[in-house]
Amino acid sequence: MKITFWRKWHRWIGFPAALFLLFASITGFLVAGTEFFGADEAAREATRRMVSPVTAGAPSTSWSEPIARALAAVNARAPGARVDFVTVQFKGAPPAVIVVTAAPPGGEDKKYVIDARTGAVISVEAYADKPFLYRLHSGEAFGDGGLVVAMLWALALAVLTVTGLIIYLKLRRDNLTGWRRVFW
Repeated sequence: MKITFWRKWHRWIGFPAALFLLFASITGFLVAGTEFFGADEAAREATRRMVSPVTAGAPSTSWSEPIARALAAVNARAPGARVDFVTVQFKGAPPAVIVVTAAPPGGEDKKYVIDARTGAVISVEAYADKPFLYRLHSGEAFGDGGLVVAMLWALALAVLTVTGLIIYLKLRRDNLTGWRRVFW
């Protein structure tokens, strides 16, 4: 195919793709910054070299008692709350049990962090399975339509990359040597 064909499609796809690339790059930068500098990453780094005091062969009370204390603490704060899931973190300062409660119609509601040793509530916060910034970056914040648009912009960026490479290769001169063959 002629180079004019590839240039035409590259231009047509390039403009809208550039808008989505700008959106994806800014939100991606914010996601990466949040991940790198966030409290969750600091907690992971702080416990990375720690060794868990609990082994797979430990008695069931090593995990059942902290969970029982945590559920009792949640019930004291929110009597009869429905539990979506429980996560136990045996290593850390302090070791913790995380209990996520369900909102009445379904979905997550609150995240309770409880000291696994004492059963004291460390924190209570609103909970969503994915932070808003992650959902914004993926397009999920705009519903199913946003996810479809995200898939389309990803496809458009892939096509833009391929057409750009084709144009590059078609314009490249064959008589160059060394680095000039690539960077002309």
